[in-house]
Amino acid sequence: MLNLVPRHQQIVATILGDNYAGPLTIVIGTSEIFMAVWILSRYKTKLNAITQIAVIATMNAMEFILVPDLLLWGKFNSLFALILIVVIYINEYHLTKKHIN
Repeated sequence: MLNLVPRHQQIVATILGDNYAGPLTIVIGTSEIFMAVWILSRYKTKLNAITQIAVIATMNAMEFILVPDLLLWGKFNSLFALILIVVIYINEYHLTKKHIN
């Protein structure tokens, strides 16, 4: 979002075009900040987990297919995405204890 990692904007530019890369990179970064706030708020955690999993899976599938050369670890990035998805799932559906009042 602050262009500290220009590769992110390159990925957006390659997938969606140079005209949209700057603004969409900012929108994506802002969305990630909102997602972090949502996570910390603990509001509707199951919906949050499902949303995170869907976004991570979609984003990584697109990058795997369209721009693997721009990824930090190339196609190996998908393994890290899968690990993150599994961690999110296990955390929300197996480790988190819900308190019923």
